[in-house]
Parts: sequence; C-alpha cells; structure tokens
Amino acid sequence: MAASRNASAVPAGPRRVSFARIQEPLEVPDLLALQTESFDWLLGNEKWKGRVEAARQAGRRDVPTQSGLEEIFEEISPIEDFSGTMSLSFRDHRFEPPKYSVDECKDKDMTFSAPMFVTAEFINNTTGEIKSQTVFMGDFPLMTSKGTFIINGTERVVVSQLVRSPGVYFNRSVDKT
Repeated sequence: MAASRNASAVPAGPRRVSFARIQEPLEVPDLLALQTESFDWLLGNEKWKGRVEAARQAGRRDVPTQSGLEEIFEEISPIEDFSGTMSLSFRDHRFEPPKYSVDECKDKDMTFSAPMFVTAEFINNTTGEIKSQTVFMGDFPLMTSKGTFIINGTERVVVSQLVRSPGVYFNRSVDKT
C-alpha cells in the first residue's frame, strides 16, 4: 500500500531540475512541436484540424483553413493540354493506415509510410464530360512522434538550414581623369 502512494507522488514524464541561484529568464521552447505541428498542417490530419478548431473558437482568424497538401493540389490544378480541350484536376487526398509500425520498419529496413490516394478528375472541355476516379499517388513518408522519419530502416531527421546572403560586394575602379 505504501509503495503505491509513493509511486503516485512522483510526477509522470521528464522533470527539469535547476541548481542555479538565478531563475532562468526564458522558458525553454519546445522545438520539436514546431516540426510535428508543421507536418500535421502538411497532411491536414485530425490533430491539425483540432488545433484549427480550437483557435477559431478562441477568436483567432489568422489560422490557415487549408492543409498544405490541399494548397498544393489547388495550386497545380487544373493541368490543361496545350489546346485547352482537356484538363486534369486533383482533390480530396486521403491516407490509408500505415502497413507496418515504426518498430517493424526499423527491424525490416523499411520506410515508415502510408499509401496516399487522391481523387483525379479528367475533364473534356469540348463535351463537358467529367471522369472522376480515386488513384494511388504513392507511399507518403510519415513523421514519428519524435519528429523523425524512418527511411529504409534508419531514423532520419530533417534539418532546416538557413542560406546566408553573400553580403556586400565591393568594386574598385580607378578614375583616369
């Protein structure tokens, strides 16, 4: 009985202990959240939809209502032929559940991914005929809860890099007058 009381008194999860005499001026930011939230926005999954709904209920109007893939498909659609008689549009993407878990992908040297399907509409602009079909677009790599990707069984991290601007150029010329 005493063991269960002591176990419940210990807080769950990692705890940060500081032995400094001065309080820290800033709270340590959750850098992993930026990566995972950005990927959630790209996919437009339920976590992202929940954050958008919570922000809307809080009165924020600066939150994007379209996911990243929806924006991409809207940007490239429609694809028209050179004469303008036929066009192809993509919409309504969806993901099937991943075939293998993260641990299975690591063990079997596979990529942790999910099959992505998109509704493609083929439109004949001269007759007005529309043919719509769900097509397999490919296996889309998924991010793990740690913000990493499993590619061929190896855990990889995408690191954003800033490109430095070259700075100021100096040109030296001699005036002949």
